[in-house]
Amino acid sequence: MTKTSPRPLRVLAAMSGGVDSAVAAARAAEAGHDVTGVHLALSANPQSFRTGARGCCTIEDSRDARRAADVIGIPFYVWDLAERFREDVVEDFVAEYEAGRTPNPCLRCNEKIKFAALLDKALALGFDAVCTGHYATVVLNEDGSRELHRASDMAKDQSYVLGVLDEKQLAHAMFPLGDTLTTKDEIRAEAERRGLAVAKKPDSHDICFIADGDTQGFLAKRLGKAEGDIVDESGTKVGSHEGAYGFTIGQRKGLRIGHPAADGKPRYVLDISPVNNTVTVGPVEALDVTGLTAIKPRWCGDAPVGPGTYTAQLRAHGGETEVTAEPVDGELVVSFAEPVRGVAPGQAIVLYDGTRVVGSATIATTTRRTEAPV
Repeated sequence: MTKTSPRPLRVLAAMSGGVDSAVAAARAAEAGHDVTGVHLALSANPQSFRTGARGCCTIEDSRDARRAADVIGIPFYVWDLAERFREDVVEDFVAEYEAGRTPNPCLRCNEKIKFAALLDKALALGFDAVCTGHYATVVLNEDGSRELHRASDMAKDQSYVLGVLDEKQLAHAMFPLGDTLTTKDEIRAEAERRGLAVAKKPDSHDICFIADGDTQGFLAKRLGKAEGDIVDESGTKVGSHEGAYGFTIGQRKGLRIGHPAADGKPRYVLDISPVNNTVTVGPVEALDVTGLTAIKPRWCGDAPVGPGTYTAQLRAHGGETEVTAEPVDGELVVSFAEPVRGVAPGQAIVLYDGTRVVGSATIATTTRRTEAPV
């Protein structure tokens, strides 16, 4: 196996205005590729400045990206994908929460925007690849096929949010930061050596289109308040809420339950029912999940045949857990070697074979352990 790419390419570098994408574009240009920078305008009404260290779709960000492109010495453009982003990412995010699920908008953006809308336009204009600042690695096999692998530095690995890419998309993806063992401080030092003003710019956090980080407030504005009950496992009302969409499976804080449980232990969100606008809470042991069914699988190469043993990652910054998984009738059926907690419908499960990303799917239902742990 060899790391891509062996020959100079026409590369479209997606530049968010942050340090990672700027260094990635600089490395691609330094490697001899013909690089053009592009900033994606994803907000119809971008703010002039960031709110703290959050967000990545401001006027300030587009200016930072342009200045970085000037220093690198590459052409630069701003492409307006705000309407596509609104439809495929923001509206999907709202609809998922309204349905009682917990979506990951970063995966959806990679699937629908950066490696679909952007890549399609890039290929139509004659580019060979799209370059981003993600920490992951594309490996080229001797037969010409490509694989997605974790970054060399597991602490920065972002392959989870790229698990939606298929082999065709991987054939046109470039991640210059993925195969280097460098700390974020070293990336910033490299940016400074290259004269990039974004070297000390804070990272974006949370959800880019919710600049202040208040997801519940954002959803309340879109969906309105909808008072409902918080109940325990027996159905007894223990509190109230202003919208079931403000909760996620496994949540402990912010429940505002009026009185403690009989055993005095904390309670967690076990279930969210948008049908009757009810949130069910209970002990942490009730969160133990032994299996799940996931829908809309996307494979980074050929789909697996029959059951197999893999490791799985269930959230962007989560660890790995051993699973047995099998594609069945267009879905993915998964069993965990050991029970896991905090698994919510709407989240993505990404399967790995060693460092290789096998594929991903969206969690639809979970199976919980019915017996209390010993």
